[in-house]
Amino acid sequence: MQTALADFIKDTAAGQEADRILRACVHCGFCTATCPTYQLLGDELDGPRGRIYQIKQVLEGEPASPTVREHLDRCLSCRSCETTCPSGVDYHRLLDIGREQVERQVPRSLAQRALRRLLIEVLAYPARFTPLLRIGQGLRPLLPPALRKQIPIGRKVRRRAANNTAQRRVLLLEGCVQPGLAPEINAALETILERLGISVAHTPGAGCCGALPQHLSDGERARHMARRNIDAWFPQIEDGAEALIVTASGCGAHVQDYAHLLADDSAYAGKAKKLVSLLRDPLQIVLQEPTERLRVRPRAARVAVHTPCTLQHALKLNGATERLLQTLGYQLSAVSEGHLCCGSAGTYSILQPTISKQLRQRKLHALKADHPDLIVSANIGCLMHLGEADGIPVKHWLNVVAEDLQD
Repeated sequence: MQTALADFIKDTAAGQEADRILRACVHCGFCTATCPTYQLLGDELDGPRGRIYQIKQVLEGEPASPTVREHLDRCLSCRSCETTCPSGVDYHRLLDIGREQVERQVPRSLAQRALRRLLIEVLAYPARFTPLLRIGQGLRPLLPPALRKQIPIGRKVRRRAANNTAQRRVLLLEGCVQPGLAPEINAALETILERLGISVAHTPGAGCCGALPQHLSDGERARHMARRNIDAWFPQIEDGAEALIVTASGCGAHVQDYAHLLADDSAYAGKAKKLVSLLRDPLQIVLQEPTERLRVRPRAARVAVHTPCTLQHALKLNGATERLLQTLGYQLSAVSEGHLCCGSAGTYSILQPTISKQLRQRKLHALKADHPDLIVSANIGCLMHLGEADGIPVKHWLNVVAEDLQD
């Protein structure tokens, strides 16, 4: 694709990156076949190729408009198009650049700005989110049914004592909303790793990975969070921690981008690269260990696997959940359209509820088609969005395996 970027951006780092990405696109349109929003809406401007053209026009000097912003807002950032693209177009990075420029040119309404700011200020900070969640859970019985369904039932998890005898040690990204919504996920990871002779080091100074503000066009806040996390984790890394484990694939996908986000920061660029080299999804850790040490007795249930977009398109671990569960003896049911997003996509389900609900319905239809007894996934957003599917439980695979460990 030929480009002629405008003076305001062509000589900047963002402009040079955008130019490289735009020139890689060959207009083939393969991406539209796997784009969830294009599949639903059938509009070229709501597919990756159409969004690339719109971003190109803005970067070449054509004024942005509310319509352009709307088409970019509708993108789930699922990155399915990147997996499909034969030219290796870094679509999600171009999208971040385009959204930032459009945000500057087309200010949102006061109500929209307030909502997006509120989502960041509450959801990205566990010390704010969890107490508010607990209040909602306490009031849950008094709420109308429609509102009650939006508040998950509270869960108490006993924190395991640290395994000080383990010779191997890993770090854990605690997360922002996950400790409040589903504390049992990280607890399950610790239980499984303990069986494998691996301890988990906790770093209270770390927090949200920064994905939430990044996707809401607050890149500076996202970079600040990345620096804070690196400061919290690096003493443990220097002391021998062998990996950083992230139990939510959406967070893992964002941490994988730390080296890119901080590439121009001389104080953090090297540390970010080191951290990314140590990043591991739990699947990568468990699959490389002798799984017989876990002593799993699989439940008599047919399991449908929903692979989050971030796990398959960003972390490139499509099929890893199925491979592990089959190795452990679980019976899997068939699932079609595995490449399509469930519609969660971070705050997308809040900001784009109509499209999100349509994608959820389509995803559940695909997951339930082969009549499973249980649905598993690997990302807190997907788990909360899919919820209890007509009586079929939806769990993180870590919880299923931890519950089935023999004493």
